[in-house]
Amino acid sequence: MALITLTSASGSPGVTTTAVGLALTRGRPTIVLDADPTGGSAILAGYLRGQIVPPDALVELVMAQQHGRLRSTIPTVTMPVPDSKVSLIPGPRSHTQTGALTGLWEPLLAALKGLTETGQDTIVDLGRLGLAGSATPLLYGADLALVVCRSDLVSLSGARSWVGSLRTEFEQMGAGTELGVLLVGPGHPYGAREVRDALGAPVLASVDWDPKAAAAFSAGATVRKLPSTALVRSLRAVDAALTRTLAAARSELLDVEEEAV
Repeated sequence: MALITLTSASGSPGVTTTAVGLALTRGRPTIVLDADPTGGSAILAGYLRGQIVPPDALVELVMAQQHGRLRSTIPTVTMPVPDSKVSLIPGPRSHTQTGALTGLWEPLLAALKGLTETGQDTIVDLGRLGLAGSATPLLYGADLALVVCRSDLVSLSGARSWVGSLRTEFEQMGAGTELGVLLVGPGHPYGAREVRDALGAPVLASVDWDPKAAAAFSAGATVRKLPSTALVRSLRAVDAALTRTLAAARSELLDVEEEAV
């Protein structure tokens, strides 16, 4: 099981839509952590249509961490998403809260990684890179870090320097985090191979361009036959591709450890 972090370099390429859609379509127990520092949870307002009053989850987790109760408090602030195996840790209610959360991210990372031992994955919506109050430990400590990017020139231009910087930092840290690109809308106009060459990082998976179906995850829209849409089919393929990537990375790590013995 794994902790997977989704982020973007610029614009709105669909980080939240992809995080929610991936969690809901994979059919396994999954926590979605909203760590976007802009506040005003897009998940609560979008997929859940603003119909649920959330706990002040991250503030409660800060207080729990100060009293040594972080791990036991996580289930109490995690909201089940109706008719699914997904649960949500709501993000900051306002961007003004993010400064108080700085000391939470490292211990929360460790606690969430501990939950993977129980068979529960975590998908983190980190929002945009470079924002004040960004939960960067959840990026650098993830099992898999994905930069979500569209295939147009503007998106690629914004992502190029960020992907290069992250690749260098991950190599220097040697922390074992797999870095890759999750491409939204391949062929609009560039394909996965062209994006890989432009960004200098592997395109680990692609999400189909399907705005109508995406509205079900991002705006609470009702979409008939959602399970059979191109978007949902591609999200299932994304899950399979990411599972293979993580399995290969763990196998390589085991080989290295065995050689070192």
